[in-house]
Amino acid sequence: MGLSQTLLFYVLVCVHLGVSQILRLRPSPSDHLPVPDLREDPDPEYDPREQDLAERTLRKKLGSNFDPNFMSISQPVLVNLSASDNHVKMQGPMPNEIKKLDLTETPYGKRVKVGKKARRKFLQWLWTYTHCPVVYTWKDLGVRFWPRYIKEGNCFSERSCSFPEGMSCKPVKSINKVFLRWYCQGFLRQKYCTWIQVQYPIISECKCSC
Repeated sequence: MGLSQTLLFYVLVCVHLGVSQILRLRPSPSDHLPVPDLREDPDPEYDPREQDLAERTLRKKLGSNFDPNFMSISQPVLVNLSASDNHVKMQGPMPNEIKKLDLTETPYGKRVKVGKKARRKFLQWLWTYTHCPVVYTWKDLGVRFWPRYIKEGNCFSERSCSFPEGMSCKPVKSINKVFLRWYCQGFLRQKYCTWIQVQYPIISECKCSC
């Protein structure tokens, strides 16, 4: 399912001085990922207490949704996958739009001879040049999420992905990961807080496009 069809419904209720402020993140089109940083009420009264952060209890609440490949309880080593690493890990067959390119035709109607070896090398170079890897970085979501660290995907953006230049890498697919969100309602001493499950979309595939 494409990112344009991904539904992200967060209902974050922050209550301050008796006034309920509701922030909704609506269904996100593909160009709105990765998810922007949330505006949090800075009042520590709305943070989970130490007893609310018992790892065994939270792991049980999250269940099979805990994915150590994309989430971490403690601060991970902040190492990004480089573009070159992603190029090496290109999977699957060469895209048909590249494989079927006719290199013998010129814009002037003349035909040129291209050897099989030269054609193969050029198409491989073109595929590598236009390939759009997902570059993953660890992001701290804050104490009101558990686990608080998420490995978030971004499309490679250091240069244009087209030849000639002009196009850029954009997200085309995402996956949803389930986290726990500390949710409070009520106000002052009457407030009630608990952990609820929320879905967080992560870019999983990018493509060169206008």
